[in-house]
Amino acid sequence: MKKWYMLGLIVLGMLLLSACGEKKYAALPINEEVDICVICNMQVKDDAFATQLTTKDGKNYKFDDIGCMNKWKEQNGSKEIGMDYVRDYNDKEWIEFSKASYVYDESLRTPMAYGVISFKDAGSAEAFVKEQGLGTVLTAGELASHEWTQNQNMMNMDMMNDEEHKDGEMSDDMESKDADKGMDMDK
Repeated sequence: MKKWYMLGLIVLGMLLLSACGEKKYAALPINEEVDICVICNMQVKDDAFATQLTTKDGKNYKFDDIGCMNKWKEQNGSKEIGMDYVRDYNDKEWIEFSKASYVYDESLRTPMAYGVISFKDAGSAEAFVKEQGLGTVLTAGELASHEWTQNQNMMNMDMMNDEEHKDGEMSDDMESKDADKGMDMDK
């Protein structure tokens, strides 16, 4: 009887130890009211460009663009990352960064103009490239050697658009610039 009791305790102990061994990570929902990109301090939209990572100690960081997440990794390293996630461009489903496929083209509009979008599989990425007629399909491993630069022309365009009102009217500052241009032309 003692043998069965001891055997039962050993089996129970092994089960408990194996259950505690690996942490489970999950992507958290985006809350547009409060989520701010930890790199650029812009609002994180609940869209296909949102990314996030969770450190091994349970801290979660959200980003508005995959380029911002890459910048965080450059600054902090990847050693303490428990899991990192990107979203499928087509259906916004969360995908593990290492399992996703990516498309890069400098002309692709992303929140911070890095031009990289993510897909749940290579087939979806290839279909996007074929449909759009531009872009290069990359794996997560290939992104490690990707040159992460922002399209400055696109960034400047976004800054110009921010100066205009939503209804299409120019701000006072923009009107005065246009007035100055008109005066220069009269000379």
